[in-house]
Amino acid sequence: MMLNPVITINIFQKQAEPQRYAADQVIFQEGQPGDVMFGIIEGEIEILVNGKVVETITSGDVFGTGVLVGIKNRTYTAIAKTECQLVSLNEKRFLFAVQETPMFALHVIKNYSERLSRLQHLV
Repeated sequence: MMLNPVITINIFQKQAEPQRYAADQVIFQEGQPGDVMFGIIEGEIEILVNGKVVETITSGDVFGTGVLVGIKNRTYTAIAKTECQLVSLNEKRFLFAVQETPMFALHVIKNYSERLSRLQHLV
């Protein structure tokens, strides 16, 4: 069972103050080091590999989660497709969210593994 986006958004909002991004703003670039994952409260994000859009994600989705499982550099580029509100979670905040809502861990893992297999099919 996956978490309802409303529940996920609620988890994000409890953890941190949302940050606003303008349409076309780069959140992070492929190859960049990172130490936070992101949750989308509002808006759409495009995931790009080698400059090509491979996925568009929206409210309730998470991205940039690889850094929490030991991947030091970003494996794709994330750009705001529309105006967005995002929450960034470092490891401490992520663990706190998981403690409060254990299902959140499964949500993040499932999301990460699905994206990983999609990106591997592009190679």
